[in-house]
Amino acid sequence: MATKFTYLSPESYYDTWESRIGYRLVLGGRRHFAYYEPGTLWPFPLGPALKRMEDSLYTSLDLQPGAMVLDAGCGAGQVALHMAHKGLQIQAIDITKNHVRWTQQRIKAEGMQDMVTARWGDYHDLKDMADESFDGVYTMETLVHASDIARAISELYRVVKPGGHVAFHEYDHLDASKPPPGTPPDLVEAIIRVNTNSGMPANQLFDRGVLIRILEDQGFEDVEWRDLTENMRPLMRFFYLLAYIPYLIICFFGLQAYFVNTEGGVVGYRALRRGYWRYMVFTARKPEINGHRRRRNE
Repeated sequence: MATKFTYLSPESYYDTWESRIGYRLVLGGRRHFAYYEPGTLWPFPLGPALKRMEDSLYTSLDLQPGAMVLDAGCGAGQVALHMAHKGLQIQAIDITKNHVRWTQQRIKAEGMQDMVTARWGDYHDLKDMADESFDGVYTMETLVHASDIARAISELYRVVKPGGHVAFHEYDHLDASKPPPGTPPDLVEAIIRVNTNSGMPANQLFDRGVLIRILEDQGFEDVEWRDLTENMRPLMRFFYLLAYIPYLIICFFGLQAYFVNTEGGVVGYRALRRGYWRYMVFTARKPEINGHRRRRNE
């Protein structure tokens, strides 16, 4: 029988003091990884590298200025505003009330009310959004929080117009029951603990190929994927170095549940080095009409 885990809710995770302080001090409030040229050792300055990851998402989405786009999990709003400054019309939603409030404040501060709107919303249930109302949808490391990933993708498919594009910056990994040879058992246990304590049930399910199959099963076509692991590795290495000593202390006192980001910084990099998990961008298109589904990169 499969093991069942009790996951912290995403709202509770982002409202912890560790998340509030850590995201603000280290990433300037952003909630995603940064983009570097492969082989980069020095990760600073972080600001431009974080924006390069947003540029990568914009390029992957492949839409023209003026397109109406859903940001399905906007965080504190920086990604939505970055997209809007490139000419996209953004409807941003998030299930964390503080995220919505901060996004609305940023929109007003930047005078972008005509390009971006933000409100509370759950990508599992978009019943107040009409069918085929968006030219595109994107996520920036938020599908990992889905409690029912098939339902979420089904809803996103419904609200995208025929011919519309989606782009998802997310993670995937090897089957936890078949880790790479030599992987310490405590590393797999720690990864499961991080997923549980940071409210990422979908990430626990994202064995390689799972999200691809779900996208195809829901009707998307031209499903493609790119591995950006080497592009984000410098920031993951920095997290490891930053967190390592505090991690030893919290392990000594058994406080991992209260310092999930600290543990994630260490075990995430250890798992990355062993090839256990990857940072990926998945793109797809809704068919113009119902027809044959096909997959590239086979």
